[in-house]
Amino acid sequence: MQMKCNPKTSRQTLLIDADDTLWENNIYFERAIADFISFLNHREFSPTEVRRVLYEVERENIPTRGYGVESFMHALVGTFERLSLEPLTPGLRETICGFAHAIAEYPIKLIEGVEVTLQHLQPRHQLILMTKGNLAEQGGKLERSGLRRYFNAVEIVTEKDASTYSRMVTSYGLDRESSWMVGNSPKSDINPALAAGLRAVFIPHPDTWMLEHEPLLRPDEAERLMELSRFSDLREVF
Repeated sequence: MQMKCNPKTSRQTLLIDADDTLWENNIYFERAIADFISFLNHREFSPTEVRRVLYEVERENIPTRGYGVESFMHALVGTFERLSLEPLTPGLRETICGFAHAIAEYPIKLIEGVEVTLQHLQPRHQLILMTKGNLAEQGGKLERSGLRRYFNAVEIVTEKDASTYSRMVTSYGLDRESSWMVGNSPKSDINPALAAGLRAVFIPHPDTWMLEHEPLLRPDEAERLMELSRFSDLREVF
C-alpha cells in the first residue's frame, strides 16, 4: 500500500467502532432471537420468515427507538403482535421482554487480540471510540470492557452517517488524509466514513447484524479503503 503518509511511521487518527469490532455483541442478540423463535413456535412461518418479519419491525423502529436492547425488546414484542394469533397478555410480554433483557447479563467478551492491539496503537496514534446506540448502554459496556483508558475520546452517537463523520472532522479538527474509521459494518462504519472523505479499515465479523449489511463502496483511490482479517492485523499497518 503506497500512501503519501505512511500510517506506520506518521501519527494517524483512528475512529474505532465498539460492538463486534472490540467485543462480541450480535451473537447475544442471535441467541435471543433463537429463543424467541422457539417460544413463538409458529405453525405457518418458518424461522427464516420470522426473522424476516423481525428485521422489518426493527427497521421500522429505528427512527423512533434507535439501537440497543430496549429497541430490540420492542421489536420482539411487535413481531409477536404481528405474527401470533394469541393476544399479548402481561405474562407473554414479560417472557418476550426477558429474551432481550438477558442480553445485558452477558459479560463483555473482548475479541481476540483487541487489548494488546490497543496497547500498541495508543502511544502512536489518536484513538477515538465511535459507537452508536443508547448512551447509558454503550457507556456501560465500555466501562465493563476495561478499554476506556486506551482512548483519547469517546463518541456515542445516535446514528453513523456521512454527516456524523463530517461533524467529527470539524469537532476534532481531523485531517481526512490521516483519519481512519475502523469497523465491521459496511453500512455504519465504512461507507459513510468514505462518503465523508475519510479513510476506512474494514474488519468483517461473521455475525454482523443483518441490518448493517451493505455492499462496500469502492473509492477511486484504492488506498482509502483497507480490508483486514483481524483487529490484531492493525499492528502490522499502524
